[in-house]
Amino acid sequence: QVQLAESGGGLVQAGGSLRLSCAASGSILRISDMGWYRRAPGKQRELVAGIRSGGSTNYADSVKGRFTISRDNPKKTMYLQMNSLKPEDTAVYYCNALITSSSGGVYYSDYYWGQGTQVTVSS
Repeated sequence: QVQLAESGGGLVQAGGSLRLSCAASGSILRISDMGWYRRAPGKQRELVAGIRSGGSTNYADSVKGRFTISRDNPKKTMYLQMNSLKPEDTAVYYCNALITSSSGGVYYSDYYWGQGTQVTVSS
């Protein structure tokens, strides 16, 4: 069974940094697009940053220049380096990935979500 597990969240003061990790596990054949999303209290979930298998990236305007998304394909892990954090970055951060896996000789491709990790930025 494919699973995504985030880590690295926590409480930090404004201006500080955090690094989130998302590790994929299971019978994985291929990981295509990956991304970080967040949901702040009272708001809808939004895309923070995305990265394709070839390495191209995209960012929400609100985090450009402050956040950096990366991935380590052999380790099946994605990262989000968050610098110059602001109180408005407070949210639960989720990782998402399009994964091709196998089970019983059958291939499956589906989007998977992690359980989320809380990031709180104090002013």
